[in-house]
Amino acid sequence: MRLLSFVAANEQSYGLIRDDGVVDLSKRFGDRARSIRELLANDLLSEAIAIGSAEGIDHTLDALDFLPTIPNASKIVCIGVNYGKRNEEYRDDNAVARYPSVFMRTRESLVGHQQTILRPPESEQLDYEGEIALIIGKPGRRIPREKSLAHIAGLSLMNEGSVRDWLRHAKFNVTQGKNFANSGSLGPWMVTADEFESFDALHLSTYVNDELRQDDTTANLLFSFSYLISYLSTFMPLNAGDVIATGTPTGAGARFDPPRYLKAGDQVDVTVPAIGTLSNRIEDELPDQC
Repeated sequence: MRLLSFVAANEQSYGLIRDDGVVDLSKRFGDRARSIRELLANDLLSEAIAIGSAEGIDHTLDALDFLPTIPNASKIVCIGVNYGKRNEEYRDDNAVARYPSVFMRTRESLVGHQQTILRPPESEQLDYEGEIALIIGKPGRRIPREKSLAHIAGLSLMNEGSVRDWLRHAKFNVTQGKNFANSGSLGPWMVTADEFESFDALHLSTYVNDELRQDDTTANLLFSFSYLISYLSTFMPLNAGDVIATGTPTGAGARFDPPRYLKAGDQVDVTVPAIGTLSNRIEDELPDQC
């Protein structure tokens, strides 16, 4: 099943997608679950799937404005340099990293499917990074690797947009370049974990203006989904609705010679056949008037 967050008639809501439209779950659950995050936290996913399968639709997809899949995530954790070929771009010797690179994003840095990603006036180096995002369903701490996949509620997609020159403002810190407002996206929806036989060979592609830029599969991950959940939960609790972006393949704009950064009017599509396609256009952000 696919679940999404959206705005309809100026009201924020969430629902379950059927072939012919969207069942509005906010109307069904009320205060029991006011978002996908609360739905997962209150262990209501199975009930939501049953309701969505049995009841009539409330909206058509083309009548909705998409929000990030989990607009109110308590944590958005991102993994850097996690595909084998991408690691080769960064290494200065033959060693492979013993542990994953980890950083955080804010909710304000992400928009939903079909919403505008903004290139900030402070830089001309906005770049794309197509990624698969894990949505945590079952909370846990120090989760054993052999049990970690049971903590995944579903998968979504992220364009983990990066402002490259701001990534290098400090020696050991990428936070600034990863958190410009509206510089990335999360969506279009969450596909529940039961729809996947395995997470081991998901095919991830990123297109800019219909040109293929990134193309790889999760078979080439340095750190698997199960490892990431176990590792991250060692030092922090993972809660329902937390988002983990699992890394991007080689082919980002910064790696071309000369670099091919995003500009106003560009279209970026991140796609995994088993999940869908996350699409966003780029616009220049106007400077704030103080």
